[in-house]
Amino acid sequence: MKRRHFLILSCSALSLPGWTRSFRNGEARYAALIKSAESGATPRGRQVLRTARRMVERREIIRGSCWNWLDTAYRRAGYGPGKRRVLFRSRKAGPYADLNLLQPGDWIFHVNHSYGNIEHSGIFIAWLDRRRHRALMLSYGGENRRQPGRYRSYDITHTYQIIRPGGKR
Repeated sequence: MKRRHFLILSCSALSLPGWTRSFRNGEARYAALIKSAESGATPRGRQVLRTARRMVERREIIRGSCWNWLDTAYRRAGYGPGKRRVLFRSRKAGPYADLNLLQPGDWIFHVNHSYGNIEHSGIFIAWLDRRRHRALMLSYGGENRRQPGRYRSYDITHTYQIIRPGGKR
C-alpha cells in the first residue's frame, strides 16, 4: 500500500481565550503548547512565562544579546539577580546538565547547534521531542538585531547552565 503524506500550511493565528493577542505566523503552531506550559508551571515559572510572552506579543526589542532580553524578562517578572537560583553551572565544553531538572520558565544556557555551535540562552517552555532533546524555547536573536523574541525549537543536548526564578534555598 502506498502511503500519502499531506502538509497543510496556514498563515492564520490561533487565538486562545484570556490572551491579550494571538501569535504571529510561525508562533501560532505552538500556541496551545505555550498555554499548557504556562498553566502547568510553578507560580514563579508561570510569572516568567507570562511576562516574556507579553514581551513577544508587543514585539519588544531589547538592544543587545539574548542574555539582555532574557534578563529583562526575568527582572520584569520580579526575579532580578538576587531572586534567581542557579541549579546547574558549568562551561560550554561541559559537563552538561541533567535535562530532567528542567521546568517551564527555567533560563538555560546551551550550545546552539543550529547556528554555528555558539553559546545561546533561552527560556525553557516544553519538550517537543524529549528523546531527541528537542525543546520549545523562547529566545532572542541577539547580535544587536532589531527583531523581537521568538518561540523556536532547539536541540538543548548540551545545556551547561540552568537558572530558576526564586531565591536561594
